[in-house]
Amino acid sequence: VETHGRPRTAALLEGLEVVPRATLAHRGASFTELDVDAVIARRPKLALIDELAHTNVPGSRNAKRWQDVEEILEAGIDVISTVNVQHLESLNDVVQEITGVPQRETVPDEAVRRAEAVQLVDMAPDALRRRMAHGNIYLPEKVDAALSNYFRVGNLTALRELALLWVAGKVDDQLDRYRAEHGIAGTWEARERVVVALTGG
Repeated sequence: VETHGRPRTAALLEGLEVVPRATLAHRGASFTELDVDAVIARRPKLALIDELAHTNVPGSRNAKRWQDVEEILEAGIDVISTVNVQHLESLNDVVQEITGVPQRETVPDEAVRRAEAVQLVDMAPDALRRRMAHGNIYLPEKVDAALSNYFRVGNLTALRELALLWVAGKVDDQLDRYRAEHGIAGTWEARERVVVALTGG
């Protein structure tokens, strides 16, 4: 977890073992990244790894954090991670159209769909904006700009709807798989259907 100087995030880490980050040099500066080898060597049953769509500093073993997570999963370690809806690759164009901001950090939808479980953390736009205004997300000097640009109520409402629809699609896939595995051929009216009636003319 990178706290980005957020005191409440730092407080949530209390009592949890934190694997030290690896230090990498790039263009004369030092950066820290997830130490994949250290996590695998520690062999926990479960690792909490934030920001799945994060782009690693050049020179890292993998270009993206989701690739680091795949290595850790292959080593037999379960992972809980986080991803924002705007970072899902398939939604990149839609998100840019809504917000006017291109997302440079993305994660392939398939990497998220392969998860054993996806839990939507839903928050009303006004509640999220209150958290921001209280300094729980950005540093105080960045809050006003964020609230008046990317985090406008309309943008947040549209992103919320995208998240709900994406998760509903994953649930629908799981239901289809369950029905196939159990030989259930009948129709379950678990989702909305649209019927259009036309006259002969």
